[in-house]
Amino acid sequence: MSDRDAFDPAAVSAALAVPGPSAGAAWVGFRTLLYKENLRFWKVSFQTIAAPVLTGVLYLLVFGQVLDTRVEPFPGVRYTAFLIPGLVMMSVLQNAFANSSSSLIQSKIMGNLVFLLLPPLSAVQFFLAYVIASVLRGLAVGLGVFVVTWWFAMPGFAAPLWIPVFALSGAALLGVLGLIAGIVSDKFDQLAAFQNFLILPATFLSGVFYSVHGLPPFWQVFSHVNPFFYMIDGFRYGFFAQSDVSPWTSLVVVLLALSITSAVALLLLRRGYKLRS
Repeated sequence: MSDRDAFDPAAVSAALAVPGPSAGAAWVGFRTLLYKENLRFWKVSFQTIAAPVLTGVLYLLVFGQVLDTRVEPFPGVRYTAFLIPGLVMMSVLQNAFANSSSSLIQSKIMGNLVFLLLPPLSAVQFFLAYVIASVLRGLAVGLGVFVVTWWFAMPGFAAPLWIPVFALSGAALLGVLGLIAGIVSDKFDQLAAFQNFLILPATFLSGVFYSVHGLPPFWQVFSHVNPFFYMIDGFRYGFFAQSDVSPWTSLVVVLLALSITSAVALLLLRRGYKLRS
């Protein structure tokens, strides 16, 4: 038998090998997933954007009318003006969480999660697609709340650079928390427990409707261990250059919380926890 006819296992293996996905193909998958996540909430914008905006306006009408002339949270700041940044940030946070968590749990229950796992997406790309879409929805709702409510009392822009910093970091943090909640939950009841017993209380006890300086000592301590307080307090600083704590302290706390939750979410995604079973 000639050398030409000799069997070469390495050559056969190379000929039969299926080429792995290229980096370009993976990023196409990322862009497609991001587009799908944005389209998902935008197609029902009356429910996902308009309804939360209306809720924020109702909070302003109720609390602003009752307390505007009775409470002065910061020196020289009307209560209605004080309330607007809190309502904007609350809307951003709640809707960023709702976007990633509801999308993932729906994919699980409807059985189409497998189609999201088939493309050659890395854990980081999967993570970024969900979090970016959550940030965009949160910012869209927050902007809507601000545009509608600023007619009642323009809060001003005393330190405007802090506004996008805390809006983006806060929306990203809640988008990551929503992703974690969607991963560990198997049904809507479990997801509702996250929202009702964690996100909602933490948001309402974070200083949206009041300054923590007016609270009893115990509740002041409780507020200062709540990361949501730092997101809202730092965001409000951008409007009034007044806050309960330094915006730098708030930024450190928010970025630390974002780093920890992002690490947890990426670990769960890499292990395929409750996703590939």
